[in-house]
Amino acid sequence: MTEKNNISERALAILKTIIERYIRDGQPVGSKIIAEESAVALSPATIRNIMSDLEEAGYLHSPHTSAGRIPTVQGYRLFVDTLLTTQPLQEFQLRQLKEKLHSNAEPSALVETASALLSNITQLAGVVTVPRRDHALLRQVEFLPLGQNRILVVLVFNDREVQNRIIYAEKMLSASELQQAGNYLTQTYAGKSLAEIRQAILQSMQTDRENMRAITQTAMNIAGKAFEDEKEQGYVLAGEANLLTLAEQAGIDRLRSLFEALTQKRDILHLLDECLRNDGVKIFIGQESGYEVLDDCSIVTAPYSVEGKIIGVLGVIGPTRMPYERVIAAVDVTAKLLSAALS
Repeated sequence: MTEKNNISERALAILKTIIERYIRDGQPVGSKIIAEESAVALSPATIRNIMSDLEEAGYLHSPHTSAGRIPTVQGYRLFVDTLLTTQPLQEFQLRQLKEKLHSNAEPSALVETASALLSNITQLAGVVTVPRRDHALLRQVEFLPLGQNRILVVLVFNDREVQNRIIYAEKMLSASELQQAGNYLTQTYAGKSLAEIRQAILQSMQTDRENMRAITQTAMNIAGKAFEDEKEQGYVLAGEANLLTLAEQAGIDRLRSLFEALTQKRDILHLLDECLRNDGVKIFIGQESGYEVLDDCSIVTAPYSVEGKIIGVLGVIGPTRMPYERVIAAVDVTAKLLSAALS
């Protein structure tokens, strides 16, 4: 008899049956059902004893309204880590993802499409963070005069993504001066990320200000404003209505708090940012997220990248009673296809 986390194989088989049945039906699972469905040939009495042991170990919980059991967060975690077999996407779902996540679309459109597709495939809420520009690689800088010391900054990233912003210079600059400054910054910083550029500009302005030529001085002065940190960009959410089922499980007040958190974004973004350091799929189950508002939810995430650099995270938010075997595959494949389209 092999052991996983000090649990026997037959106990694991019973736990697996309980969780799969509860995910499917949403009702506490009793020993009679397990005796009918489990691959382990045991008497109902033996099954009840094993269920009691699993409950005592913290993997199951017995609601006061029923003699059946439901999984705890600890039970779900054991199930996801050791008992789950992921299911590949159906052929039509994979075809839909490939058709709609194509490289001809703009990055912003790709992010919205990925969120909607995740929601559609999983019937849960799909979430995709807006690409972090700190990881985007600069290709070109242009400055255009708008009058009254205003300058239009045109930043080109990754060959095709364009961002415009308006800055205010300390003095009037001619079109020629701005063109020279743009050319200098393009030649100096093309191929670097915004984080690298900000650091280099800061160091240059601190150490070389007295020795800078006029054109370099001009370029650095306006570059300091052009490459300032951007405000928090947030995420794109689709399928919020699919979370309404949480009202049955957690109550309307908890659902209302969740919607407020999704609207304010701060806590959800902080949680998603933690996933930027992971290469593959990461799962937060219930209280594992560290945020009370998500105690009745699970979040399945995976990072997406451009040219090998992680620039964002996508995932699915839903009740802890979600079909993990399908959701994990959907999140993993979508992240890879979005990365390919952006690259």
